[in-house]
Amino acid sequence: MAFPGSDRKLVLLTGAASGIGRATCLRLVAEGCDLFIIDRDGPGLEETKKRAEALGATVKTHQIDLSEPAAVLEEMQPIIDQFEIDYLVNDAGLGFARTTEQTTLAEWDLTFNVNITATFLFCKMVLPQMLARGAGAIVNVASAGAIVGLKNRVAYCASKAAVVGLTRCIAADHATQGIRINAIAPGTVGSEWIEKILSDVPDPVATRKMMEARQLDGKMGTPEEIAEGINFLLSPAARFVNGSVFVMDGGLTAV
Repeated sequence: MAFPGSDRKLVLLTGAASGIGRATCLRLVAEGCDLFIIDRDGPGLEETKKRAEALGATVKTHQIDLSEPAAVLEEMQPIIDQFEIDYLVNDAGLGFARTTEQTTLAEWDLTFNVNITATFLFCKMVLPQMLARGAGAIVNVASAGAIVGLKNRVAYCASKAAVVGLTRCIAADHATQGIRINAIAPGTVGSEWIEKILSDVPDPVATRKMMEARQLDGKMGTPEEIAEGINFLLSPAARFVNGSVFVMDGGLTAV
């Protein structure tokens, strides 16, 4: 369908080099999808590509830093226009362990550029072709931190709350035109990102225990579990799900 000679659905996915992004790629390949995957981590992208191709997918990669919005739009729009994107997953994100007074303007801008502005831009770039076909599904990866405040994550939580608002507005604008868009809000998920956070704190053992205790059962989620949620939201089984926030947080936001 989207790649020459292929009748498989094509997924455009950002943040594909590790964690939830990689797990989602492999889950969607198992559903018969091909991949157009994006990340700033070139070696990580190639590893995801190798694993997906071993499962039978056709994979195109593109390495880009999403922190410069104008450059992202200029570079990506002509490439995206070459393909028919069936599904979009905006997973790329970052955050800093900072309170409001500790957060610099540069950190705030970087967080918002990657977490929400890039999400907006990829929706903006892909929506015209989806609307022209009258079909398409999008999942934006938000966070449990978009629903409740998390300590020392002010820019991250604010940007993920913006992801939720963007998602709902796009759904309201285009629900009658064959487009579904939802946000998924993971709790604490064990991944390379968590390991990076732990490597930067004075007491990683205590911090890990705190992160685990935020979930009601005292366990972090896995990237594969979140990938199952994303797969559902993209699938025809979720036809009646639109403009929603699908919380997968082990009960973090329940109490």
